[in-house]
Amino acid sequence: MKSGEIDYELEKNIEVISQLDGLVSEAVDNILVDPDKCWQPSDFLPDFSDPDIHDQVKLLQQRSEGIPDTVLTSLVGNMITEEALPSYQTYFNLLEGINPERSLLSPSGWVRWSKSWTAEENRHGDLLNKYLYMTGRVDMKAVEQTIHRLLMNGFDANTGGDPYQAIVYTSFQERATKVSHVNTGKLADIAGDPVLGRICKQIAGDEARHEKAYKSFMSAIFEIDPNGAIIAFEKLMRKQIVMPAVLMGEGGSNPSLFTQFSAITQKVGIYTGWDYARIIDHLVQLWKIESLTGLNDVASKAQDYLVKLSDRYMRLADRMKAPEEVKLAWLK
Repeated sequence: MKSGEIDYELEKNIEVISQLDGLVSEAVDNILVDPDKCWQPSDFLPDFSDPDIHDQVKLLQQRSEGIPDTVLTSLVGNMITEEALPSYQTYFNLLEGINPERSLLSPSGWVRWSKSWTAEENRHGDLLNKYLYMTGRVDMKAVEQTIHRLLMNGFDANTGGDPYQAIVYTSFQERATKVSHVNTGKLADIAGDPVLGRICKQIAGDEARHEKAYKSFMSAIFEIDPNGAIIAFEKLMRKQIVMPAVLMGEGGSNPSLFTQFSAITQKVGIYTGWDYARIIDHLVQLWKIESLTGLNDVASKAQDYLVKLSDRYMRLADRMKAPEEVKLAWLK
């Protein structure tokens, strides 16, 4: 688009987004949890004020000994992803129509959501970071350097500032994160660490609430503007979902760090190509893409593309071979 030209599609999307401010405000009040009532990391970790703290830490370390290196490395990667929350809140508030006042003190529903959502998410990184530190199995200096680099590199979900694409993205990503934490929790249970299993499931529960909210926001957009909603969905899926921690190694001594992390999650079944395909299918079914009627020509073509997309990715996943060997990062 040339400078000075008006993007009428984006202007229309911004107008619809503004109509949802009340719905989003209700989600802040009814889906998110007050800090005084929310679980906190200290609920799951040894209490350093207790006289038997050394025994508590020793027990945690004994439980963690059975966790395979691949699972522990994947957990570190998940934690690093959660620790980049300042970038995610910044990204959300830079979307067109979300925070026109450019103020984090704005009383609007969207701004309240961005702050309260990321505040809830912040506990995830705090909890996993402290747990991993106490296991004694992780090179925390290397982990901290990765977090530092990821925050320094920033984050771009490749949604072009379009709030529609951003809500599709967050609907997808919250479900993906939920799947990853659920599967990590299952592997922790198998490895003999039920406390870590419970931690992962608790975090996954948060992601499920957030996923529910984002999907409801997008459902409302589909009701108001089905043509625009389905076109945004298609645009994002053609670009593919950019994972939040993709820049964790960019500019460092190991630029392939994210690729290595992804290979491990694929190998041990924490997050796979099949999961990617199943999430697409879930969203297509949820938003009733195949049964939408009265669409314009562009939206109809988007519909044809989307209803076949999960099958395409499932076939790709079937052909994808898990790596025989993976390089482990962040472990001592």
